[in-house]
Amino acid sequence: MSGAGKTATRSGGHGRRIVALFRPHRARLGSVLGLILVSAGLGMVSPFLLREVLDVAIPEKDRALLAWLVGGMIAISIATGVLGVAQTWLSNLVGQRVMHDLRTQVYRHLQRLSLAFFTRTRTGEIQSRIANDIGGVQTVVTSTATSIVSNVTTVVASVVAMFLLDWRLALFSLGLTPFFVLLARRVGDQRKRITTVKQGAMADISSLVQESLSVSGILLGKTMGRGAELADRFEGESARLADLEVRSRMAGRWMMASIQTSFAVMPALVYLFAGLSPSAVSIGTVVAFTTLQTRLFWPLQGLLNVGVDIQTSTALFDRVFEYLDLPVEIHPGTQELHDVRGEVEFDDVWFSYGDEPTLRAIDLVVPAGTRTALVGETGSGKTTLGYLAARLYDPDRGAIRLDGARLQDLTLGSVADAVGVVSQETYLFHASVRENLRFAKPEATDLDIEEAARAAQIHETIAALPDGYDTIVGERGFRFSGGEKQRIAIARTILRNPPVLVLDEATSALDVQTERAVGAALERLAEGRTTIVIAHRLSTVRDADQIVVLDRGEIVERGTHDELLALGGRYAALVARDEGSAILA
Repeated sequence: MSGAGKTATRSGGHGRRIVALFRPHRARLGSVLGLILVSAGLGMVSPFLLREVLDVAIPEKDRALLAWLVGGMIAISIATGVLGVAQTWLSNLVGQRVMHDLRTQVYRHLQRLSLAFFTRTRTGEIQSRIANDIGGVQTVVTSTATSIVSNVTTVVASVVAMFLLDWRLALFSLGLTPFFVLLARRVGDQRKRITTVKQGAMADISSLVQESLSVSGILLGKTMGRGAELADRFEGESARLADLEVRSRMAGRWMMASIQTSFAVMPALVYLFAGLSPSAVSIGTVVAFTTLQTRLFWPLQGLLNVGVDIQTSTALFDRVFEYLDLPVEIHPGTQELHDVRGEVEFDDVWFSYGDEPTLRAIDLVVPAGTRTALVGETGSGKTTLGYLAARLYDPDRGAIRLDGARLQDLTLGSVADAVGVVSQETYLFHASVRENLRFAKPEATDLDIEEAARAAQIHETIAALPDGYDTIVGERGFRFSGGEKQRIAIARTILRNPPVLVLDEATSALDVQTERAVGAALERLAEGRTTIVIAHRLSTVRDADQIVVLDRGEIVERGTHDELLALGGRYAALVARDEGSAILA
């Protein structure tokens, strides 16, 4: 298929999808259409009343007729104004509902995507799609549909009325309209191309702000002395965006100005044409005609501008629908799992992030209620294997089972209830401690929250704060130390009470006292549960029921600590290196 054909297909598909956004609001749109038709019909009556005033009532000095005609014109103006207010309210109501539906649709779709998408996409880019791109189509969505109907109705009614008044003047007035339409399409194409680049620049700025003005970004910039360079980079991106904004607003401006000028001088040309016409045209007809002409040109110009806006907005819709068209890799199953024992089985599991496999032929059984430690060099696949158990990814080949049921066959809610994850990077929302803990279990009582915090050995620390559990944790929890954040995360998982735990241990960077506190909280958390530990320090997993050694995505050894030491293989070498590092420290 040619490029033009692909573009046409895509535009047609977008047209149907945009129309589908309005479908749930058909009743309100019908009311708007009714108001538009009534308003347009009333607007076309006034010029005929004006002609009667000038050609009959005033020349014949018929005061009664003049009063009725003028009263009718005033009544029509008042009615049109009231109808216009109602129309504006309804159209904005529909538009905002459509905007809400579109934002929600994009957000829900993003929530369904796998973790892989978010690891390769900048957070600022995602924020820009939701805020800037969807926000950019607001004008088109809230007013364009009704503007098109209103203007088309007014144009059609005006053209009919103009031909009824004088067909020669009508043909003369409308002769340049096709040329104006072609000019407007050309302007729309220019603005669409610029808008695509502009939205990309806005995404770049959003990403830069999100990365450099977060707490982590500010700390990095200040400690590296790169604040001035970041400011210069932002200045450059901002200047580029400003230039694109000017280009977007000026694209085709001379063309549109020529159209506006033509519309402005057309009434004068009508006077000239009427004066030179061999057959006489009454003054009333000429005045009524130019009144209709004015009413025609404004909506006609509005239609041309709307056409430009629609072409420009297709660049925004392209970016929005691009996200909505992202394939969902994690599809929910239909099976519910109850009374989970917690046996996890990996059956010939293969997984890759790209072309090269990250995990190869993994066969592993984690018996219910036991503790299995995953050890190996950085990049050996430990964290990936743990995340597969929580179904944050799906394997390329093979199956992962929980109590004999494939994870792919289970509902996502069942997997989330059964498998809890305490990740290496603890994330806390910018909210109170209580809200962060209750995120795991919205129905939890304050007593449940405090008991979970006690179990994680963080209750005393929280209670000592001036606002206790209502203390705001700050951006990404920077009010708390690394160990305190980890214990809050552990308390959050205790509150959920999942039968299977994936613990990505990150105690190597903590001081001894904090490490002991976190270790004790982890021990309390793991009691009576199936636990898969992603080990970063081997001294913490010596008591594991099973230790699995990974190397380049394959299981090379498995057994208990003593068994693997006696084997004298890869695990023994890792232990010797770990102990040597501890002695040097």
